Amino acid sequence: MITAEKNRLAAAPPSKRVRTAIGKTIKWLQKQLEETDSDLDNSVKGSPIWREKDDLLRSVPGVGKVLSRTMLSLVPELGTLGKKQLAALVGVAPLNWDSGQQRGRRCVWGGRAHVRAVLYMGALAAARFNPVIRAFHARLIAAGKLPKVALVACMRKLLTILNAIVRDRTPWTREAA
Repeated sequence: MITAEKNRLAAAPPSKRVRTAIGKTIKWLQKQLEETDSDLDNSVKGSPIWREKDDLLRSVPGVGKVLSRTMLSLVPELGTLGKKQLAALVGVAPLNWDSGQQRGRRCVWGGRAHVRAVLYMGALAAARFNPVIRAFHARLIAAGKLPKVALVACMRKLLTILNAIVRDRTPWTREAA
């Protein structure tokens, strides 16, 4: 909503009254966002279980506050499911597009779209800063995979790593991945 209001401000007529009203709306939305983030931070800090999981998740290079909090809140099954079930739950498992004799391409769909969107951004960061994911991504690209296909594979690998870390309650190490 903040982005929409900023876009509206950029396209607004030169009327001072309209610009002031949009500016007040942007400030109000930013204040609400800060309060919500603060409440979420306090909730995580106040719960020993969530704090432990947050610390474990954030120990992985490429995983920041947003991805960690998204996984905590929207994927409570993290650490309890197998890697294939979790990949299907989030929507990064390659699914068949077959019918009868026709064999279609495998694609990812379904699952929790918001988690998948945040995981995509986390995989972008991990492909740059996480040595394991970076090497995996480079290997897939060298093998001729399309960049988006390689990135979705990195999303799945990152999800698998996060699942194992929470399951085993051990922080990130390059050797464990």
